[in-house]
Amino acid sequence: MYLSYTPRFLQQLLPNMVWRTDAANKELFLTFDDGPIPEITEWILETLKAYKAKATFFCVGQNIERHPSIFEQIKAEGHAVGSHTYNHLSGWATENVDYILNVRKAAKLAGTNLFRPPYGRLKPSQTRFLKHHYRIIMWDVLSGDFDPSISAEQCFQNVIRNTINGSIIVFHDSLKSQEKVMYTLPKVLEHYTNLGYSFNSLDQFNRIPLPQLI
Repeated sequence: MYLSYTPRFLQQLLPNMVWRTDAANKELFLTFDDGPIPEITEWILETLKAYKAKATFFCVGQNIERHPSIFEQIKAEGHAVGSHTYNHLSGWATENVDYILNVRKAAKLAGTNLFRPPYGRLKPSQTRFLKHHYRIIMWDVLSGDFDPSISAEQCFQNVIRNTINGSIIVFHDSLKSQEKVMYTLPKVLEHYTNLGYSFNSLDQFNRIPLPQLI
């Protein structure tokens, strides 16, 4: 079970995480988790380019190693990158030391201090440590593209019903999400471009200095 939006009270309860931005202008922040994956990540990059849109890709360390040329393409095309652990681990199911080492390994591969926990799952003890070394990026809009029980149109509706100015929107560049992403992403880009929005990366948070884990 999941919510297609993050309630404001939860955002306020966990203020050490970034849930959305206080955008002064009409701008939105697309994010893509789990890649890079051949074909789907490259298709997303081409689609973003057609709309002059920038995004942030939260990459799994193993996939960076498997597909380094696609990872370099993401950066070369002006998008931001974040880490998504090395093995796509759930913080709830992993001992703290093992989890933090896994996060660090992926962050070094990606060369970033942006971090998104897989499934959004972190123990409070993990959060207390990681917040000093990484900018923890969550979301306020979840497309549900990973959910086999909803249609691609429902995925699109999840986005447009919940998005507000400054929203951070989650998609996935994974094989199981491919069909819904290929339907939904162009419609989202077209819809909000026509409303005068721009799509930007979260690189602003990556530029904030944080103590590095050695």
